[in-house]
Amino acid sequence: MKKSLEGADLPNLLFYGPPGTGKTSTILAAARELYGPELFRQRVLELNASDERGIQVIREKVKAFAQLTVSGNRSDGKVCPPFKIVILDEADSMTSAAQAALRRTMEKESKTTRFCLICNYISRIIEPLTSRCSKFRFKPLSDKIQEQRLLDISEKENVKISSEAISYLVQASEGDLRKAITFLQSATRLTGGKEITEKVVTEIAGVVPKEAIHGLLAACRSGSFEKLETVTKNLINEGYAASQLVNQLHDVIVESEDLSDKQKSTIAEKLADVDKCLADGADEYLQLISLCAIMMQQLTQNS
Repeated sequence: MKKSLEGADLPNLLFYGPPGTGKTSTILAAARELYGPELFRQRVLELNASDERGIQVIREKVKAFAQLTVSGNRSDGKVCPPFKIVILDEADSMTSAAQAALRRTMEKESKTTRFCLICNYISRIIEPLTSRCSKFRFKPLSDKIQEQRLLDISEKENVKISSEAISYLVQASEGDLRKAITFLQSATRLTGGKEITEKVVTEIAGVVPKEAIHGLLAACRSGSFEKLETVTKNLINEGYAASQLVNQLHDVIVESEDLSDKQKSTIAEKLADVDKCLADGADEYLQLISLCAIMMQQLTQNS
């Protein structure tokens, strides 16, 4: 990217990867670098999923913008590239027909316009478009980068936060910096200026506490169905989301050292089934009991 910006030339771009990893920020920063603040407005057209961008808009608005020729220099004397940029954010929610209408425009207007498509799932972009673009995959952000950024924000906003809470925030957001910042903001509002602790972050993020997970596993190991039923009922009554519980149980089971691979795979398969049923709107209590019964069967095999 930096090399392209130095040469004041860009290919058509396709950015993809999970949310909150800086895709939109990258292209906006690149565009500002290329055009400077005063030309930025005239040279960049940004459309996202909340804008109308069916086949009609692609044919009219985007085409009309792409056909305008550009001239003029930057006021600070830097070289201004001879093209405009069209940013199509969340391009995976565009219909195939609208994407197909874009193909020809992309080729015909290549002298004056560059396109940047941004999406979460590259498989939802039609093949003819992906072959016309340089692809950049954005990985979930590393823990270290996120921690650094959150500390930076806390410092500037005068937020008191413990280092355990920061690392817990990072863990709860799963590489999505936007989510981590939102959690931090909510936690600040909740504590009202007091120090943010790990407990506060747990409450805000809706994460099931480790003690509750260990309690559930202990009930499974006990081999008593009554005990298991009570623990499961309590978890549901506490208001924890079953899908969140499934995600966390998956991590615990996979990393567990006292289970054989066969036991892990049996439980993991059941976790997948339960996840699918929950997504289809099944009853949380029944699904959890069913999952825990399988886990109990596997965990009590050893003893």
